Amino acid sequence: MSPGDSSHFGCNPRGRERGASPASALGWPVVDGEQQHTRAEVQVRMTALVRGRVQGVGFRWWTRRRALELGLAGWARNLADGRVEVVAEGPRERCERLRDLLAGPGAPGHVDAVDDRHEPATGNLKGFATA
Repeated sequence: MSPGDSSHFGCNPRGRERGASPASALGWPVVDGEQQHTRAEVQVRMTALVRGRVQGVGFRWWTRRRALELGLAGWARNLADGRVEVVAEGPRERCERLRDLLAGPGAPGHVDAVDDRHEPATGNLKGFATA
């Protein structure tokens, strides 16, 4: 076997298996034969808890409108302790944009803080509801 022989361990000189795409060689997800290029395409479920004066001021309806404009699915609901829970699924970048809008100056009422977490999307949400 010569140093330039690409058959060693079934890999080519670039370290990929023969026939493997660059995306799969790097461990990136491949969908329909094409790699996902940005983290925006990764589907997530964001749960955000919004604290402040956010009940009784149209905050949930405003959130619904912003979420639908961003193409997100989920819900916004009042919690007994005065916070609003927002659950949204979609591309990570769009969920992060919604989170920024929730904390921004254009949100109804007065937002003191937004605590959020991301998990893998379940894919079972349709539309955006308020409760």
